[in-house]
Amino acid sequence: MCAVTDVWIISGTDTGVGKTVVTSAIAAAAAVAGQRVAVIKPGQTGIAPGSAEESDLDVVRRLAAPATGLNLVTYPDALAPLAAAEQVGAEPLALGDVIEAVARTAAHHDVVLIEGAGGLLVPMGEGRWTVADLALALRCPTVVVARSGLGTLNHTALTLEALARRALTGYVVIGSWPATPELVHWRNLVDLAGELVGVLPDGAGAMEPADFRASARSWLSPLLYGRADPLRLRTDGVAGRSPEWPEPVEPPR
Repeated sequence: MCAVTDVWIISGTDTGVGKTVVTSAIAAAAAVAGQRVAVIKPGQTGIAPGSAEESDLDVVRRLAAPATGLNLVTYPDALAPLAAAEQVGAEPLALGDVIEAVARTAAHHDVVLIEGAGGLLVPMGEGRWTVADLALALRCPTVVVARSGLGTLNHTALTLEALARRALTGYVVIGSWPATPELVHWRNLVDLAGELVGVLPDGAGAMEPADFRASARSWLSPLLYGRADPLRLRTDGVAGRSPEWPEPVEPPR
């Protein structure tokens, strides 16, 4: 499937790390690059029927205006999708149904982005399948959205390790980079595991849609349809001035 259409899974190290805004940025960058983009959200939770609250797909539509947006199931409780389905007595989402939806969508688009829920191993539906299982079934790369602050090194490394154990490829995007970074942010930027392919500024999701779409390519490397130099993302390709690094200390002889 991925040989014909670019299919990406957007997961994260945790909930609230910026997956939806990163999905929006990739969709916007790809569209600006001339690609026909579809975004699929297999399981949306925390949205009650008739609620005026924006769903994740609503946010993507507002910021990036992809050609197609598809939400497979929605549950009212803010829980993992499987637990949310069980809570209301709904039939859990089947992995095969998601794979079928991706295949149908990929036939008519250049790029398909699939946004997960929470982290890589959150139970999504019938049989407790996870986003990792979906990535394995599709044999497609995964974008791991990570925090910039304290704790991100361990969470990011564990997520990438879970992908590697399944012989899957993962790339890292920082979901929110502060306008005034502190030492911990700069240190994490240098020490973060994996291949860094994007850094989004804090507050990107609150930008005007036209500004967001015009800026998205500057936040992402060419791998994700952007124009940011991947060699600069860990140094001077982000906002703020880096601290003076200490001189390396040679070990005693």
